[in-house]
Order: sequence, then structure tokens, then C-alpha cells
Amino acid sequence: MTTTPFRGGFTPVTEEITAFDLKVTGTIPPELDGRYLRNGPNPLSLDDPGAGHLFLGDGMVHGVRLRDGRAEWYRNRWVRNADLARRLGEKPRPGPLHEGIDFSANTHVIGVGGRTFATVEAGARPYELSYELDTIGPCDFDGGLPGGYAAHTHLDPVNGELHALAYFFGWDHHQHIVIDPKGTVTQVRNIPIADAPMLHDFALTEKYVVIYDLPVTFSMAHAEKGVPLPYAWNDAHGARIGLLSRRTGDVRWVEVEPCWIFHTLNAYDDGDDVVIDAVRYSRRFVDARLDLGGLPTLDRWRISTATGRVTQSRLDDRPQEFPRINERLVGRPHRFGYTAAAADLIDVVSPGDTGLDDLPDEAFDNTLIKHDLARGTHETKAFGRGHYVGEPVFVAAGDGNSAAAEDDGYVMTYVNNPDRGAADLVILSAQDFTGEPVATVHLPARVPLGFHGSWIAD
Repeated sequence: MTTTPFRGGFTPVTEEITAFDLKVTGTIPPELDGRYLRNGPNPLSLDDPGAGHLFLGDGMVHGVRLRDGRAEWYRNRWVRNADLARRLGEKPRPGPLHEGIDFSANTHVIGVGGRTFATVEAGARPYELSYELDTIGPCDFDGGLPGGYAAHTHLDPVNGELHALAYFFGWDHHQHIVIDPKGTVTQVRNIPIADAPMLHDFALTEKYVVIYDLPVTFSMAHAEKGVPLPYAWNDAHGARIGLLSRRTGDVRWVEVEPCWIFHTLNAYDDGDDVVIDAVRYSRRFVDARLDLGGLPTLDRWRISTATGRVTQSRLDDRPQEFPRINERLVGRPHRFGYTAAAADLIDVVSPGDTGLDDLPDEAFDNTLIKHDLARGTHETKAFGRGHYVGEPVFVAAGDGNSAAAEDDGYVMTYVNNPDRGAADLVILSAQDFTGEPVATVHLPARVPLGFHGSWIAD
């Protein structure tokens, strides 16, 4: 019997929808002029091979266009790699591939140089989308990418450089890629790393690119068994953090306690120290299973570049994921962070599962968290029973200039509304986090649980 993780809140939608002039409760701030987009796995059919693992489902981007205080449209569109296009009865979109990998990018959606891209990791290239989210085709940034790209990127808010770290199981290195504000690749550096470790995210400071070399590596043994995503916890690999100098390209490595990092909140330089705030798991991908390895907590590393000493502290011990900040502070000291709470996954996954096959909705919380790291306090915004929330994306108010308060802005996320059987785009005031939403845009369909998104201003 074939099992699938695409149940409960992950249950795929089965059609593409375009809707105009959406109903709104409250008032959309007129300064919000752009698109809120989010990507995630949504298999075209639960009989597809990609429906057997949460990370391998066909990508679908959901988007809402805001302008002049109105919600002009909602669209959801599959990211059409060649196979998906054929299954939809369409011609494949041409474009350059890396090592023949043609994947329906399902992890993130970003704006670069006035263009829109769905991204994924592990050797695949991004797929370019139109403004209306239709697929244009795979992209190598006009020949600038020598290989694949990354799921996560970090934008330097001062010089506009977009940084990424790419990896591929056939490489003996990671690849640091820099793209300028016009969308041109300006720099590619190879960083030698053994064992082909997975690298989902990284961090950026003013001086360094922070590299996680952690003990989840490509496993040929699991690949030979037919495991769909053959990366597994590897006790022999060890754990270290690399500080790649943005100026010289030299890397300094420091050892840390073995762990796994999916997502960084932020990192910054503090004198001779580098401070890294991230959601940390004690272990992950045990026996190549996504559900084993403990619960995530919000932790801090402080690395002394003078002595090499590493200290680790706990910022919040509640299970949580999808950390975001006001991105004008990427690589700079930050006070506030926003995460989505997560319930205990360990007790609700059946023994022997290879993914999240029997995961009920209750495993995903209905709560967002705002952290005040200066005070060591937090606020929570809980939605109703049966709701589930996605990643909280911060959008600065006004022009987001440096004189504004760090939390002067809005937090956006899709929230399932079981009363309507559909999703809402909820816009919260970051400074009145626990209050009523500033605006709620009522969408005409569900938005399944997914991964990452962006506010792409016009």
C-alpha cells in the first residue's frame, strides 16, 4: 500500500483558480502595493512518485495582488517542469537544465531584478514565472549559473547583492553565488566540503557568509534502497560552521555540537564575534526519515573570531519553525523575530513511516510568535481551533527606511479557515501583534500547508 504525506492540511488542491476583487474584512494599508506569494508541494496526482515524500511534490505558487487598498486578484499555478506540462496537456517550456535535473520547484518564490522565480535546492535550477505566475521556464540567469541554485537566498539590504549557497550530491563542494540587483551573476566561489552534505539554508553578515556543514549527508545505501530523498544523519561526518570572508573568500571553520538547521532567523557581526540565531534540531533525517530527530528550538551561537570559541544558548524552547525578520536588517543586529509554532510531531507519526504519512492537522499549530530578543519576551497570536498558519512574512511600513522602528510594519501569512473551507491572507500589525488583524483577505479556495514565500513589492 502506498502512503502519502499529502493528507490533512497538506491535502493538495486539484485545480488552478483565478479570482478578482476579493472580499476583505478590515482595511488593507494603501502602501502595500505588490504581491504576496508562497510556494509549496502540491502533487498533480497522489499516484505520482513525488507524492511519496513531502519534499518532492510538484510546486504550486499561490499569490495575492494588493494595490490601492484592494485585493485585486488571487491565483494559484503549478510550476510546470516538462513532465508536469505534458501531464497537463501542454508543451514543455524550454530552458537550461543542470545535469538533466528538471524539477517543479516547490520550496520558495522570490523576486530578482524585476523577475519572479520559484526555487528549490539539491542541483535543480529555478523556474522563472510571469507576473501572473504562469511558468516561463528553467533559468540559469542568462548563463551565469554554472550548476544548480538554492532554495534559500539572503539579500544584503545595503548593496542589494543576493547571496545563495548551492549544493549537489555529485559535487565535492558547495557553491557561493552572488547576483547583483539587476539579476546578473557577478561571483561564483566553490567551497570544498566532503560527503555531499545537505544545505537547506545559510546565514549572511556584513563580513561573512555563514555555512552550515552538518551531519546530514547523501547516502548511497539509502539511494540503492529506493529512498526518494536519500539524505541521512551521518554520525561520522561531524558538525562545523564555516565563516566565508566576503572580502577575501577565505573560510574559517569552527566545530559545533552535532545538530541540524533548516532555517536561519538572522546573523550579524558583534565586534570580533559572529552571532547566529537559528531554529535548531538535535538530530534530523535519522535513517533518512523526515520525522525522526527531536523537536526544533530557537537557539543562538556566538562565535569568537579572535579565539575560535563557540558558545550556544537557548532563546526559546518551544517547538517552532519558519523564522523571519524585518529583512532590511539581514546581516545586521536585530531585536525582533517571527516564527510559526509547531506541535509535537514525534507522538503522532506512526512507527515505520518514511515521512509524515499519518500526520494530522493537530501536529501543526494555529499560532504565530513574535520574539523580542532584547527583552527575552514574546507575544503570541493564536487563530481559532482547526486553523493552521504558514510562515510569517514581515513587510516594513512606508518605505522601510532605517529611521523607522524595527517592528513598524506588517506580518502576512495564509491561514486556513475551517469555517469557510478556504484560506485567508491575514495582515497583522507587527506592533499590535496580538490585536485584531489590520485586514483579512478572503480567498476562494484552500491554500495547503507549504513552505516559503515573499512579499514582492512593485
